[in-house]
Amino acid sequence: MATGDSQDMLSRLKALIPPTWYGDSSPIRDAILTGCATSLAWCYSLYRYAKLQTRINTATDGWLDIAAYDFFGKNLSRSAGQSDDLFRNTIHTNLFRERGTRQSIINILEDLTGKSPDIFEPSRPQDTGAYASPTLAYGLAGGYGSILIPYQAFVTAYRPEGTGIPYVAGYNAASSGYSDASRGEYASQDMIGGLITDAQIYEAIASVKMEGTLVWVKILSHRTDGYPRLGIDFTLDESLLLEYSQW
Repeated sequence: MATGDSQDMLSRLKALIPPTWYGDSSPIRDAILTGCATSLAWCYSLYRYAKLQTRINTATDGWLDIAAYDFFGKNLSRSAGQSDDLFRNTIHTNLFRERGTRQSIINILEDLTGKSPDIFEPSRPQDTGAYASPTLAYGLAGGYGSILIPYQAFVTAYRPEGTGIPYVAGYNAASSGYSDASRGEYASQDMIGGLITDAQIYEAIASVKMEGTLVWVKILSHRTDGYPRLGIDFTLDESLLLEYSQW
């Protein structure tokens, strides 16, 4: 017998009735009290469940999603198939995450995609390098800097490696073919679990970047040779860049 179960509630109800009212055996009384005890046990289990939902450390199911929405709005949502424990860890991480720094952008993209981004600030000598110093080499290190575009940065983020769809073959695979029994089928994004979208990458950067700054974001599937440099990989007014936000 556990605290709050039907047997516990039944014994508590019996203890409230004067012992002289009934004999040692009273099946009608016990049947009535058992029904009441079952209802009380359900109420107690509901109370215990509701109590768990008042703290992030113990919240479960959709209540954990509501807690995340209270803190982060639509910027943080549970991934498909993500367990309560993993999602709770994600909430804790974002609650105490470093923000407003260059390193905060690196950290959140590494956590999200598993890959380090490339960041170039035109007004930062450590990124641009300098003439007559070992920090600059054409096509290898450094890049054109400028103090005419302060408080701006160029971020190249990389999509995480996909795992594909289990047991579904792709085009040009011997195990897939039209009108034959095979492992090929038309697929959709819903069939890919844990997919990180480009929108999530943009939202992640916007959530930690310094207010009042402008971050230009380019998203690639694979890292290319060389370090992204303003004037080489990025050309103002020419290269296709995606401006995420500016405040």
